[in-house]
Amino acid sequence: MNARARTALLAACIPVFTLLPARSAAAQDTEIRILCSNGFRGALQKLLPEYEHSMGRRLNVQFGASAAFKRSIEGGAPFDLTILTPQIVEDLIKEGKIAEGTAVDLASSGIGVAVGAGTPKPDVSTAEAIKQTLLRSKSIGYVKEGASSPAIVSMLDRLGISEDVQRKTAFQAGAEQSMASLAQGQTDVAFALISEIVPAPGVQLAGPLPAEFQKRITLSAGIASSTKNRDAASEIIKRLTSLAAATAIKATGLDPIAKGK
Repeated sequence: MNARARTALLAACIPVFTLLPARSAAAQDTEIRILCSNGFRGALQKLLPEYEHSMGRRLNVQFGASAAFKRSIEGGAPFDLTILTPQIVEDLIKEGKIAEGTAVDLASSGIGVAVGAGTPKPDVSTAEAIKQTLLRSKSIGYVKEGASSPAIVSMLDRLGISEDVQRKTAFQAGAEQSMASLAQGQTDVAFALISEIVPAPGVQLAGPLPAEFQKRITLSAGIASSTKNRDAASEIIKRLTSLAAATAIKATGLDPIAKGK
């Protein structure tokens, strides 16, 4: 190949190479970033494939505790849509991180007691029954910063067994880790939202907390003030509150708050 031919070939290739960064940036713009509480994890995982397919957009979802996401968002973590507890959503609206008028309640869950799959279910139906179950357990797990934690701590105080339980409690960073620890036999029982227990592999729901200790936790969506994907985020919320999504949401232990068709 002579010098003139080589020069022509290089000139033809240059536009191709210079287009690559632009294509990469365009691909990133189609991605919708969602920060989602573990309480809604099972439901979103069921609905995610269909949403991605029908919307033609990649949904990049991170799951975790609402309190941890609040700190991340306050620290500048990028997101388009978030699903957290209502008070945290409200706080982030006041801080200007979530756009006013975008908060929507999606579903709620009670708090439950989990044990390993295939093991006998302990009696947790009354205050005395759950007290004896916890006193007999060698190891107990729950998420220290979980949405259900204040109700669990209050129950232990009212039962008068806080110190006994504290000595054998293995705190976990998230519900997924807590359920995995239970499934692997590292803990005997664990507390979590029922919606965190029902979809988890290797565990089963022993029952909800007794009525006098029970607290329902609502999960709400909110759209980032700085998002460039507001229409897409609004569409996802619309779908999550539709009757079509209600069956999948209910199957994971949540009570859906359906508003659409």
